[in-house]
Amino acid sequence: MRDTGGDQRRSVLLAFRSAVALHRLLDVLPVFEGDGRISRWFTLVPGSRFDLEALAALDRSGARVIDFDQAVGRPFDLILTTSPKGALAGLSGRARALLPHGAGFNKALRDEGSPELPSGLDPAYLLSDGVPWADLHGLGHAEQLSRLAEFCPPAATRAVVVGDPTLDRMLESDARRETYRTALGLGEQTLLALLSTWGPESLLSRRPDLPAELVHRLPVDRYRVALLVHPNETGERSRLDLTEQLRPALRAGLLLPSPHQDWAAVLVAADAVVTDHGSTALYAAALGRPVFDAYDGERELIAGSPMARLLAAAPRFAGPETVRALDLPPLGRPVAPPGSAPSAALESSALGPAASGPAAEAFGRPGEALGLLRGELYRLLDLTPPRHAVLSEPLPVPSVPRSAAPALAVRAEVAGQRVRVERFPATTDLPIHHLSAEHPVAALAQLRSAAVLWRRPGSGRWTVDGWAAHVLAELPACRTAAAVLSPEHCVLLHRDRDPLTLRLTAVHAEGRIHRLDPPIAVSAVHAWLGTNPAAEPPAELTCTTGPFTHRLTLRPTRPEELAAEL
Repeated sequence: MRDTGGDQRRSVLLAFRSAVALHRLLDVLPVFEGDGRISRWFTLVPGSRFDLEALAALDRSGARVIDFDQAVGRPFDLILTTSPKGALAGLSGRARALLPHGAGFNKALRDEGSPELPSGLDPAYLLSDGVPWADLHGLGHAEQLSRLAEFCPPAATRAVVVGDPTLDRMLESDARRETYRTALGLGEQTLLALLSTWGPESLLSRRPDLPAELVHRLPVDRYRVALLVHPNETGERSRLDLTEQLRPALRAGLLLPSPHQDWAAVLVAADAVVTDHGSTALYAAALGRPVFDAYDGERELIAGSPMARLLAAAPRFAGPETVRALDLPPLGRPVAPPGSAPSAALESSALGPAASGPAAEAFGRPGEALGLLRGELYRLLDLTPPRHAVLSEPLPVPSVPRSAAPALAVRAEVAGQRVRVERFPATTDLPIHHLSAEHPVAALAQLRSAAVLWRRPGSGRWTVDGWAAHVLAELPACRTAAAVLSPEHCVLLHRDRDPLTLRLTAVHAEGRIHRLDPPIAVSAVHAWLGTNPAAEPPAELTCTTGPFTHRLTLRPTRPEELAAEL
């Protein structure tokens, strides 16, 4: 469809069958930025059971859409797609380009095409009447070119290694890692990303209880878990069904990023990943994140592929005990799996010295994808590219819903003046010391069973002693009521004690200030009082949670503190 306005005008049709294919095309689209000669059209190629999720993703993009039946009847200067499947042969384009929509070709799908061949390298889809459908195959690495030459030699004659634009965005964004972690509310927590592809051998299909198991059995102040789900899986289950299935884990703190750009920003923020055979793990390895193998399938993974080699080299993931065996990284730096050592395979590449060998074999020409693609696509369009450089756009700051935790289960170990505290979701099945709940935010059942209740200043309705007297009278299970007046100052009223004032001391380490969450300190004091019934203030304690130990000071409470507004 050549537009009017001179022979320099060109029309580009971006054809896709699924949300993940659309997302890849959106990552490629910047090659045309700033060029008024290019008109961009999008069409959904029918025939995929994942097309509803794709349509929803297209609607969010704000793109100009043409119905596929209309697209078939109109000529375009360039057809750009990331999947060779479907009714592409019906589209009319002066030139056609095919890009991968993932990191390499690692899976064989037994119910379509040639069942033993990697999906994406199958001549059944790449050839039309024995001739390659695409004028350009833009591949991510020379390894892919070798495999294309093995399985479909005619298509390999039209292939060029152009790199991976999605990886380039992630590499560009790695400097924003701390910004992403702040947006996710991580602090010094280790972020563990669970990666689930789609289909019967995916992590969610084989180990559906793993997200809930991890969030309920890992200390919340030390670990956070995010689940990155392939868009096809989201489309097949529906976002609503998936969310409801995961509701207990989400309520306990699981992060569920969107499948377009948030997943990649969360992966940049992550410290380690647990994966099935989906190629997302190769991006994590390229960023230097340690990978743990949780793949339980038998048939889909292609032997000898980059993903197969990555899993073969990865430690096996056994469950929460595997996570707890990791050394906590200082200040949110990526952890390393036990016994691991950085590979030298990429020491001279832009992927960095921490990336693994299989990742090096999945991604070529790092940092160059958009520039190389621009040259190839403008060649097909018979146009001179714009003179300005094309740059990878950093990923946006993730906007991932986070569930507040107004009640937490507390495990406390007291040894003299030292207290170690770990907190878990209130619904954990682990043995605990007590339940701590925020009043009046927590659920009524939690308020009625909590031994520790705490409150921050807010409505101004209560004085400290008035509120404490109220909750101690109304909620018999409560033993300690604590008013959190500031990040460093709490007042505790225990049923069997005179009021105590608690002061918290921040820790200074490596140029940063680390503050203890006041409810943790309150739980530490509550546990210490239970094992020291005769102790009298003033007293000094230490409270350890995660990688830091904080000093706590107890003294008698002054009248003006009891009368403070809460």
